[in-house]
Amino acid sequence: MCGIVGYVGGESVGRDALDVVLAGLKRLEYRGYDSAGVALVADGELSVARKAGKLGNLVALLAEEPLPASQTAMGHTRWATHGGPTDRNAHPHRDCTGKVAVIHNGIIENFAQLRDELESAGCELSSDTDTETVAHLLSQEFEGAGRNLAEAMRRVCQRLEGAFTLVAVHADLPDVVVGARRNSPLVVGLGEGENFLASDVAAFIAYTREALELGQDQVVELRREGVTVTNFDGTPAAVRQFHVDWDAAAAEKGGYDYFMLKEIAEQPKAIADTLLGRVGLDGQLVLDEMRLSDEELREVDKVVIVSCGTSFHAGLIAKYAIEHWTRIPCEVELASEFRYRDPILSRSTLVIAISQSGETADTLMAVRHAREQRSRVLAICNTNGSTIPRESDAVVYTHAGPEIAVASTKAFLAQIVACYVVGLYLAQVRGTKFGDEIATVMDQINEMPAAVEKVLETIEPVRALARTLKDKKSVLFLGRHVGYPVALEGALKLKELAYMHAEGFAAGELKHGPIALIEEGVPVVVTVPSPSARHRLHDKIVSSIQEVRARGAHTIVIAEEGDEAVVPYANTLIRIPQVPTLLQPLVSTVPLQVFACEMATVKGYDVDQPRNLAKSVTVE
Repeated sequence: MCGIVGYVGGESVGRDALDVVLAGLKRLEYRGYDSAGVALVADGELSVARKAGKLGNLVALLAEEPLPASQTAMGHTRWATHGGPTDRNAHPHRDCTGKVAVIHNGIIENFAQLRDELESAGCELSSDTDTETVAHLLSQEFEGAGRNLAEAMRRVCQRLEGAFTLVAVHADLPDVVVGARRNSPLVVGLGEGENFLASDVAAFIAYTREALELGQDQVVELRREGVTVTNFDGTPAAVRQFHVDWDAAAAEKGGYDYFMLKEIAEQPKAIADTLLGRVGLDGQLVLDEMRLSDEELREVDKVVIVSCGTSFHAGLIAKYAIEHWTRIPCEVELASEFRYRDPILSRSTLVIAISQSGETADTLMAVRHAREQRSRVLAICNTNGSTIPRESDAVVYTHAGPEIAVASTKAFLAQIVACYVVGLYLAQVRGTKFGDEIATVMDQINEMPAAVEKVLETIEPVRALARTLKDKKSVLFLGRHVGYPVALEGALKLKELAYMHAEGFAAGELKHGPIALIEEGVPVVVTVPSPSARHRLHDKIVSSIQEVRARGAHTIVIAEEGDEAVVPYANTLIRIPQVPTLLQPLVSTVPLQVFACEMATVKGYDVDQPRNLAKSVTVE
């Protein structure tokens, strides 16, 4: 989940490679901020600078100790795995000769064996990382590969086990950057007289919007005049070029103090963009890349949703809608546990994989396991050209735009909407809903951007509430039906951003243990279902509010406009618009996002880059 940038340019372009790499790293710092480093090739020498801590520490070092001008460089922001976040463990790592430098995202699982082999051969390793072994191995292979860095990389990769993206430069090759990928993201940016490598297109979007997907087990050689992509065995590789449909401005803060605030504000647009083009001229629903036939979908007898973190909560919400609309049994699984419990899958199982980045390692492994069991796989993803969509049978892109803040907001709401669309599409194909019923629900979903906008316009009291509760040690969240996953998501956001103890519970479970946590003054956030819902959960959750309030809780009640039954039992009342029950998470989640963001802000924490976290988890 580290950030990687590589660049090769020429005099005709007039860019300094270090400037390009540092700008790219700034855009990728959300992927890891334990340390940062750069390497560049100039005048037959390899120059390296690296520093523990955030990117600003490296920039300060470079101001004191400038590196020479160059047209070939690479850079790295680290999320630490092997070895602590120190200067000596920061990337890039060099070989003993000082001519090879390597940066790496992922984990090399057989590094201990390789390290022992290198040390037995007399190599002195200077870090605690798995990455440094690759630098020494490349150095060993370079001469035997005819001084061809790409060939040396191919040979080394065939010895490595695990998930990795590798990028390397050599002091003797002033216009070459080589990259390799296995189970970890790497994308090529195509320019004129210059080319780019990065973990994410955000790194080079200021320079080009044309990109190449790199497939599994491929090596790319980057030169200013073009790129060459091969498989690990040296054969030419098939690649797909794509156009990035957002620009550099979309990845900037736009006047907001934090990316997270900007992304919360962008949620109405994210929902609307996810819905664009979903209904064809014939009134039928359309999905992005549906490579499954209607007949195959009619054979589905079970849906399994696999995902992690916030995406898992989107899947829990989706379960209610999919089962209600299609009458197909739906399970929701943590991707990290999925393949290890020997799940029962068949050709008639539809696995839905939800991942913002499309590179989440646990979810990717779950997808591969499902495909090995011959199950059909549909991906819901926000990143065009990423691995999970490429390895799935069908894709629904969320079109939420770049999400830079580590804690997910707009991607979460867009995922929920995409899940709704998939559920309705299945209902359409299987005939469990009439066309006019599906059209009615789609009309209701299309009203959600305006409903979310209304919540955002009245959100200031939520910020004020967070400021009054900043000294609390714990916050509990309760919900029922689709409100239960919302409670889980609210608790997760507070953990991620404010480093507070927070837990989400199904309100009906309160008396089965969690009520023991209630004491005088503890904040309890309750999401209340609509009184108009067909089930009687509204009355039951009002009883739960009474129970915790009677034991001294400070009750924070999220209820729709017009619900007066909750008023006597709410210490703080947060109003949301009246919407259909299944769609309520789209409006009830927003106050919880703002609450967590403001709580982190008043505590003085970094909202966009919370400690120990990174945006995309690309290692298991």
